[in-house]
Amino acid sequence: MRRRLTGRGVAVLVAAVPLLVFGQWGGYPLLRALGAVALVAVLAAVAVTARGLGVEVRRAVYPDRVERGSAALARLRVRNPGQRRQAAFLAADGIGGQAQTVSVRALAPGAEATYHYELPTGARGRHPVGPLTLHRADPFGLAVNRKPTGETSDLWVHPRQLPARVLVSGHPRHHHDGARTDDALRGSIDLQDVREYVPGDEVRHVHWKATARTGRLMVRDLVDPEQPRFTLLLDTRAGSLSPAGFEEAADVAASLLVASARAGHPSRLVTAGGLDLPTPGGLPATRQLLDELCQVTQAPADALVPPALSARGGAGGCLVLVSSARAEPPALTWLRDRFDTIFLVALEGPGPRMAAAPGARVLLAGDAVQAVRLWNEVAG
Repeated sequence: MRRRLTGRGVAVLVAAVPLLVFGQWGGYPLLRALGAVALVAVLAAVAVTARGLGVEVRRAVYPDRVERGSAALARLRVRNPGQRRQAAFLAADGIGGQAQTVSVRALAPGAEATYHYELPTGARGRHPVGPLTLHRADPFGLAVNRKPTGETSDLWVHPRQLPARVLVSGHPRHHHDGARTDDALRGSIDLQDVREYVPGDEVRHVHWKATARTGRLMVRDLVDPEQPRFTLLLDTRAGSLSPAGFEEAADVAASLLVASARAGHPSRLVTAGGLDLPTPGGLPATRQLLDELCQVTQAPADALVPPALSARGGAGGCLVLVSSARAEPPALTWLRDRFDTIFLVALEGPGPRMAAAPGARVLLAGDAVQAVRLWNEVAG
């Protein structure tokens, strides 16, 4: 609990002292009266705000995850648990350098009131909300009593998610021969091989024709068909994209990754700064990807393509690189043996320097909306 005079209260107190002194010294009743009134007003303000704020306050943020520019609300519940009437006061909540002030009406003993107010969602990021600060001031604003209360909540402002199509490419199915990736799922209906029975194999997988032909008990070796894979590389190098352009790039990344993950495809987010987040797809992966994109920032980096993409494990599928049309075109030919399809989404165009990137198909776009539209034309 912090009680203090406001700037106005200090000014009134400073003015009251010379008024009293000069009024008494010079024999001016009017000056004495003005000084006395000012002094009494300050003392009354201190007395009014001296009483503590004995209330219970709970604040909830819903939803706690929203797209940039979407609506997010805070619900404030205030209860007076005491036996005395609680005078009206102000409740201030802070988020992202902005403050939301709620006027809480007077509460009778045991009464409860609920208030709602909107939170700013214009900036992507993980924003702390709170703590709440309760203010009680006198009618003239001469003194104030402040009390921080409540816990700090997090509001996750995700990038925008534009409707994007899923590109299905580069996922070979294996029948009897050929290599497969190390992390392919097992136990599905895709036939990879017919081999001799070993103890522990499923009897229902016995291949009777091969058994009759060879004279030995043969079984089918089944694996899951290779899943469509989607990898997105986001250019987070400082200076390659303007701050506004980087937000558009984050929107493109969110749109394409969410579309892939919701389709159940293994989806992977990689950044030039070294982030490498592989996911198996599905709704939990969607939230995980968006939470990471929510917090990604621009930072110095040695190269656009990080060492994570040079590893051999989990190759295949589609690679999309989201960068700037003003940047130097990267040579991606060496990645063609790792990915079946490579796209380069170049923002903040036009950019003739990025019109051709060896080993990739280039989509030049001015913003996220145009980039996703061009992508849908290709994916469709």
